[in-house]
Amino acid sequence: MASIIGLDRLNRKLRTLPLKVEAAIKPIMEKLADQVVSMARNLVPTEDMELYNSIGWVWGDAPPGTRMVLGSIKAGNKRGNFRITIFAGDDKAFYARWVEFGTAPHINGGWFAGTKHPGTRPQPFFYPSWRANRKKAKGNLTRAINKAAKRVAAGSL
Repeated sequence: MASIIGLDRLNRKLRTLPLKVEAAIKPIMEKLADQVVSMARNLVPTEDMELYNSIGWVWGDAPPGTRMVLGSIKAGNKRGNFRITIFAGDDKAFYARWVEFGTAPHINGGWFAGTKHPGTRPQPFFYPSWRANRKKAKGNLTRAINKAAKRVAAGSL
């Protein structure tokens, strides 16, 4: 039976790789989420600041009551997924999607039943900030993962 020289050392490196990659990418993911949220806040109309204050990010799922989920920055392995969810709107800023996408002309109901609403023009703030940062996010995460893997392979991490 043949034995492989250095197999134990290789196995140790492979066991530490996910932990080292996780440690390397978490701060980068947080920084990227901060950039997307900052850009969205700069683009949002700020008449009452409710919508501005409702834009944020969290690790994992969006908080209860969230009206719009922009997307997630994900990095995963067999142990679990590392996911940051970027969101906007809450119980106070329930109109987040109406601002983002606008509204069509319609006949009102409720207190103003029968009156005609002319609709509102879209004022996108959420998806433009995501699209502007998406490629950069993917590239930064890929570079961080590759760098951590090279460090583990070299034995310097």
